[in-house]
Order: sequence, then C-alpha cells, then structure tokens
Amino acid sequence: MYKGVIFDVDGVLTFQGKTYPGAVNTLNLLKEKGITLKCVTNSTLKSRKSCAEKLERAGFSITPEEVITASYATAVYLKEINPRSCWILLAGDGCTEFTEFYQETQNPEYIVVGDYRDKFTFENMNKALRLLLKGSKLIGMSPELIDASMGDFELNVGSWAKMLEVASGVQAVYIGKPSSYIFELALKSMNLRKNDVIMVGDKVSTDVKGAQSVGIKSLLIKTGEFSEKDLDEGITPDFICDSITDIPDILGIC
Repeated sequence: MYKGVIFDVDGVLTFQGKTYPGAVNTLNLLKEKGITLKCVTNSTLKSRKSCAEKLERAGFSITPEEVITASYATAVYLKEINPRSCWILLAGDGCTEFTEFYQETQNPEYIVVGDYRDKFTFENMNKALRLLLKGSKLIGMSPELIDASMGDFELNVGSWAKMLEVASGVQAVYIGKPSSYIFELALKSMNLRKNDVIMVGDKVSTDVKGAQSVGIKSLLIKTGEFSEKDLDEGITPDFICDSITDIPDILGIC
C-alpha cells in the first residue's frame, strides 16, 4: 500500500471555484489511514499559507506545511543558490514567500518570473530583456504556457518566461511541474521512498510527466483540464479513474 499521496489542487480537489464531490471525504479517509498527503500546485499567486486557507474554506483539513506552491518551491530554490539580488516578477500572496531576499530592478543577479498579472507590460518586459542581455540569469516559477483553471484561457507563467528566454538567449531554470525540482522537494518533505508515493493529477503534461521524471507512480483523474487527446501524447499514467472517490479502491485502502 502507498504511504504517501501527492495531490494536484486545481482540477483534482477543486476547479473553477468549486470543490469536487467526495474530495474532502477522500482526503480525510487517507489521513485516517495514516497516509502522508502533500498538495502541490503550479500556482504562483498563492503562498503556502493562502493556498491552505483557501482549501480550508472549501472544507479540507490542510495545513500550510502540507502545501507546496510554485512560488514557495522557487523561494526554496533561491535559498539554496543564495543570490546576490533578485527581481521578482510576481503579484498576489505568493510575494510573501520572497521577503528575505534582496530585491532590486537595476542590476539583479536573477530575474524570477511568476504571475505578474497586469504588470506584464511592454516597459517591464523590455526592461527584463535588457537586463538578461547584460548578464542577469532567468528563473521561471512554472513552465506551463496556458491556464484554464479560472474558466477561460489565459497566458500562464511559462509563456512570459519562455518569451524572455527565446528573445535573450538566456536559458531559464524552471521550478514548477513537470520540472523535477518541485517533485523532489515534495518527496523530501514527505520523508518517504519513491516507491511508497503516488502522484494524483488531471494533466498528463505536468502531473504524470513530472511524476515519471522522478520515478514515482501516477494516477490520472479525468477531471479539471483533462482531455482525451492527452492520452495520445505518449505518456502513460499507471492508473486512470473518473473521480477522486475512486482513489481509495485503486490504492487498496478500505
């Protein structure tokens, strides 16, 4: 039996402001059985704290320590490399993850791209380009190009980071799913062997691909942003189900 489960958030637990039927009870059951849970999301706008609070308002019993957002994972990565300075292109509560770093926009060692919302302006993007051409390094909090979790298609973090990467010729380091870094961070925090952990997600391109990149099993749920054509990408999940309520049976948990 698996000892740990990594859950994607948007598209698995909730989607477009609604909680999936049975999601709260499923997570409660897993916890009652002693399963270690971790919620991993490519959201950069939310901090661990604000993400956990939003899940609590939706009925889940989740602590900030059980959450890894792409913004938090990026902050952990920055602590490891100890940059001289950063320009953090980010809006929302995710900004609170970066308070301990020296931030400046004149000569930053790293330009770190998250969801900058309306500040992704002609002026700011050209400024970032010029800084990269002068020697700044580039980090993308998430490589995802498009997001539909709010109901309509939006350019995601990866689109902006990739534009800067291509224009400047500076190769970016990406942190969020499917990059291995965020999965390795989750595994380390769970203190479990890879064989004892499974990833549950709705996207082959991020959840399943990322799980396979670090050698853990994957369970694809046909909810959220799932499309049948995703199964033609040449990436095959270990398990597929229609509802989050199917998970205990698949994992052999009564």
